[in-house]
Amino acid sequence: MQDMQDMQDMQDGGTIDWRTLWAEIERRVGDRVIARWICETASGADGQEFLECLDEPATQRMVAHLDAMVARFLDGEPLQYVLGHWAFRHLEVMVDPRVLIPRPETELLVDHAIAALAAHDRPLRIADLGTGSGVIGLSLAMELWHDSMEVWLTDVSSDALDVARANTAGLGRAASAVRIAQGSWFEALSPLLEGSLHLVASNPPYIAAGDIEVESIVHGHEPHLALYAEHDGLAHVMSIVTDAPRWLVPGGVMLLEIGAGQGGAVATLFRDAGFHEVQVHRDLAGHDRFVQGTRP
Repeated sequence: MQDMQDMQDMQDGGTIDWRTLWAEIERRVGDRVIARWICETASGADGQEFLECLDEPATQRMVAHLDAMVARFLDGEPLQYVLGHWAFRHLEVMVDPRVLIPRPETELLVDHAIAALAAHDRPLRIADLGTGSGVIGLSLAMELWHDSMEVWLTDVSSDALDVARANTAGLGRAASAVRIAQGSWFEALSPLLEGSLHLVASNPPYIAAGDIEVESIVHGHEPHLALYAEHDGLAHVMSIVTDAPRWLVPGGVMLLEIGAGQGGAVATLFRDAGFHEVQVHRDLAGHDRFVQGTRP
């Protein structure tokens, strides 16, 4: 911490600017882009605005914030939690240890969802089960917004719903389409919604407990409730797939994110539940990542 103490001492003399801080943070974290993101968050200025203030002095509070973020990052905390926000498609969302970190693979799920919904006329009713930070449902609300659509965000965790609710507030007019409900999967929804959903999307827990391939940074920092499931990671998937048909309109679509290697097993669950046109989609790395099916 001596490096940052030295900078705080310099700052007390009014001589430390963001250009100097950026160079110092780059030296400490070993990456110029990451250093810039951390500096931008501490300064409260993004993009071009940050570049325009490089020669301006940082306040003592800003330097203290910078110091704390660098310490957390060097201690192994995920960058997204250190920053407190992350980009997902067209959104900039708040993230913290109450929710999973949004990942590029999940952005592809939204692509498949938008393509599936093209076959349905307005109004649209969508459910994002186990929403976490809300990125799936909020992306659909923003990118497909219409005053006759509803997007239900559900989660069993009240902490996760607090994050999703905060992210909804930054959605603009599309926030009017969003509804939030707490509960386990479909139990969160009113029975009056049965048979009315055009799309059910979910990124449920799908990692088997004790999976040795899970990165230590993921296991050590992200919420286990959103990561792990019994029965080789398929317990929650089975529950969702079994209940989904009675909640969907005829022709409605179910779309789940899954673990690599689970495509065949989950596709079988879809067919056993009565879904037609079952497809397994791959991610950019070529792994099975999503299963999609249609209620006949």
